[in-house]
Amino acid sequence: MQHRPHTTVVLAMSADGKIADFRRSPARFGSKTDKAHLEKQIAASDAVLFGANTLRAYGTTLTVSNPQLLQQRIQAGKPSQPIHIVITHTAHLNPELRFFQQPVSRWLITTKTGALFWQNRPEFERILGLETATEKIDIAVALQHLLTLDIAKLAVLGGGELIASMLELELIDELWLTVCPLILGGASAPTPVEGRGFLSQVAPQLQLMEVRTFEQEVFLNYRIRR
Repeated sequence: MQHRPHTTVVLAMSADGKIADFRRSPARFGSKTDKAHLEKQIAASDAVLFGANTLRAYGTTLTVSNPQLLQQRIQAGKPSQPIHIVITHTAHLNPELRFFQQPVSRWLITTKTGALFWQNRPEFERILGLETATEKIDIAVALQHLLTLDIAKLAVLGGGELIASMLELELIDELWLTVCPLILGGASAPTPVEGRGFLSQVAPQLQLMEVRTFEQEVFLNYRIRR
């Protein structure tokens, strides 16, 4: 039995596997159907997790607004919105971001140093300042801690560095990837998994669970094979 939440990566990407253009602009190329799909995955989760660069790019987070999804959460005894968790080593975030005015419960996972600025401030309801020797977050320990706080199902929304770190530590269970009908190109354009990369003989292996197509988009659900 794993002592961490069930984790699902949810991302939209171009046909050539980019999650943003070479300027790292906010990726808004997904359709209304893709946005609804993302909202459904968020609504099914106890919390969503994303890195600081993802937050900086968008300035906001996606909240659950579909009345049916809201009703399902309330009937299940859950709050109307999942918890939105930012994970960042430095916690250098602009308090003026619209994210901090959105009607969601916000948590911060950071280092002891990263937590200093945000203590005794109203922006984050809970700050998990993890003590480590290297001033780097131990993601495995962080997820174990989330499970003790009743986070059993976690949606991971990016970015590529965070997902790479979690894959390397075998902390991802499944992925939902939406393939959108455009090509972004660019050697510096970010992909779903950044980091150092994996050699083919030790790369994480996937099992295709579901394929959906709607108009010009393809929705792929993979499970990580252990």
